[in-house]
Amino acid sequence: MSEPTTNIDIREKGRSESGEVIALDRRLFMQLLAFSECTFVDDLAESLAAENLPVVLYVNINDPQGVGLLAFHEDPDFFVTRLRDYLNRSPFAALTPLPEMTMLGRTYSLGYEPDLERTLITRPIEKVCDPAMPWAIWYPLRRKGLFEQATAEEQRTMLMEHGGIGRAYARAGHGTDIRLASHGLDKNDNDFTVALLGPDLYPLSTIVQRMRKTVQTSQYLERLGPFFIGKAAWQCSR
Repeated sequence: MSEPTTNIDIREKGRSESGEVIALDRRLFMQLLAFSECTFVDDLAESLAAENLPVVLYVNINDPQGVGLLAFHEDPDFFVTRLRDYLNRSPFAALTPLPEMTMLGRTYSLGYEPDLERTLITRPIEKVCDPAMPWAIWYPLRRKGLFEQATAEEQRTMLMEHGGIGRAYARAGHGTDIRLASHGLDKNDNDFTVALLGPDLYPLSTIVQRMRKTVQTSQYLERLGPFFIGKAAWQCSR
């Protein structure tokens, strides 16, 4: 006898203004690659502009010859075909990759968003391509297993505390964030990849400082980082 077929719904879920559950089977993959031994950033920027790739180029504040390349696409094949081919040609082929800094994740919904396409696709692209928010802090994180054992209400309370800090900074114009799920996508088995984006670096640093005092960060995180801190040198058009 054949096994019964189980319908598994992997679509992202939201909720319309009338309260109905909505769904969308689309999401954005975002990958940060880091390189060193770059002495001419303008050459990279000119090449990216000519290629018209969906990417952002950062200069690494912690490496005077370091750069970061953030690429994003709905189709993961993009990363192993067109992007891979491009990076194996000049000028990127001459750089030294830093694979220990690679981060990969996908956008996801929380179940209440009324506009899933904006949440999952257009809004993250607008954020990373916004010339008014050139500074970025990218980092992965892994939660302790104890977080998954907490009740749904306890998890909601912790996430609301965390989210409240981010919303306060956003309202003040100091920065915004992008949260990506990295389950099964991160070589170090991290759960999420996070980006803090803003017009200046200092406020982004204070967001991390404030987050350290939350219950989720202080009690339920197993590890955080490594951190990539950069400023956009070239951004594709939105």
